[in-house]
Amino acid sequence: MNIFDLMRQSTVMSGIGERDPLGLLEEELSEALSLYWNSAQEILAGSGITLLEKPAGFLKLENNFFSAIFLYSFHRAGIPRDRRVLYAAFNHCLRGMVTGCDNILDDEYKKTLETDLPARATRFRSIIDIMASDRVLFSIAMAACSRNELSHEQVLQASTASLHTLTASGIQEATEEQGIGSILTPEDILSNVHHYKTGLLFNCPWGIPSVLEKLNPDIVTPLQQALYSIGMGCQIMDDMVDLGRDTRRARHNYVASLIYHGVDRDLWEQLQAKATAEPEVQDRATLLLAFPEALEESARLAQRYLSDGLSALFERQHTFAVQPSIAFLYKRIGTGHFMAAAGLSA
Repeated sequence: MNIFDLMRQSTVMSGIGERDPLGLLEEELSEALSLYWNSAQEILAGSGITLLEKPAGFLKLENNFFSAIFLYSFHRAGIPRDRRVLYAAFNHCLRGMVTGCDNILDDEYKKTLETDLPARATRFRSIIDIMASDRVLFSIAMAACSRNELSHEQVLQASTASLHTLTASGIQEATEEQGIGSILTPEDILSNVHHYKTGLLFNCPWGIPSVLEKLNPDIVTPLQQALYSIGMGCQIMDDMVDLGRDTRRARHNYVASLIYHGVDRDLWEQLQAKATAEPEVQDRATLLLAFPEALEESARLAQRYLSDGLSALFERQHTFAVQPSIAFLYKRIGTGHFMAAAGLSA
């Protein structure tokens, strides 16, 4: 039974009444994602680029896990329904911008919008994803203004916050664009790289609500810390999977740092040799298995971050979903076999 089946067993979510909590998340997230897609369709109309129908699975929680937990955090903070949907739509705009930027920086393509552009035009598709998402955010904000839900000043505040909330992560990414000159210690990777790259990135969904809402910091700060911890855990697992690629591209990587700064200096030479020799598809699945000490240390830290973050995020009656959520993230990121090799289970 997965996390989504387990959460359907619960009937109460704090502050939202006697309803299926997962069904409520699905309903609100579906509304927010549809708002994003329909707004993008209107904006692209007449541009020469056609936005196609929403792809199968676009609205499924399985494909929007992080959006769902961000929305869950809005519930826990007591934000009213209309604002939750609005902020969830804004967050999908941010997701489109971040994904597009990552695509360009990493020379890959993870799809945000389904358009009639040539499939191989991945860089331009990413640019359109970024540009359209930015304009969708402003369009949604202006529509809320026309309904007297936001003032003109708040629209401008939201637009500015959408940029400011992403810049810390973006600045860190910029420092790696031409490769790195030295390999930081594992502690420095966590505090000076992953803190900005992913920890703070997982707080971005709160960037706009923080400037538009009167929030109780005693409630919101622990939720932000919980999301931060989840982001850090996911980033370490990304590093486990991307060990070979990051070594080849001279990018900061927590696992590579463990190996480089470890007692056995021969292991670093072995890593460089293996990262160069093995195909990327193969090294993403097997490379870390050759370094059991680094595997175990990174796996345990990732699990601790995830467990701490999810335990703090979920309401008391939903703590049964912590372990299934961890298992879901292992599968989604591709670290299940690494965790098993480290003797860890979700």
